[in-house]
Amino acid sequence: MNDFATTTTVSSNVDPATAGALGVFYVVYFIFVSIFALLAVIGLWKTFTKAGKPGWGSLIPFYNTYLIIITAGKPGWWLLLLFVPFVNMIVGILVMLALAEAFGKSAVFAIFGLIIFSPIGFLMLGFGDAKYQLSGPVSPVGV
Repeated sequence: MNDFATTTTVSSNVDPATAGALGVFYVVYFIFVSIFALLAVIGLWKTFTKAGKPGWGSLIPFYNTYLIIITAGKPGWWLLLLFVPFVNMIVGILVMLALAEAFGKSAVFAIFGLIIFSPIGFLMLGFGDAKYQLSGPVSPVGV
């Protein structure tokens, strides 16, 4: 007979030491990711202010990407292209190449500094001796 009032006990085969080690790993991982994100925001904030854009824009998702595109001298509607699979990779690379060029840096810096190691690259742009060299206003809609 099926008695729905009975409870079933599920035993775990996880060793307490393993669970503790996993917990420590997750805490260390969270701290590492938080520091990584904080460095990215600080570097992006300083880069935006150096380019004459609002630094607080680095805190707002999508708007910070829009500001990167505008700072690179590309039209703002390119943000929409980042939602298209495969096209987004090409557009992202082109934007980072243009951003490096706008600060007088090379394509090698764009690839290694802004694409692969972006928090470090943005810290170098923001706190380094790079000058924002893009002349003239950029139209947000690219007209």
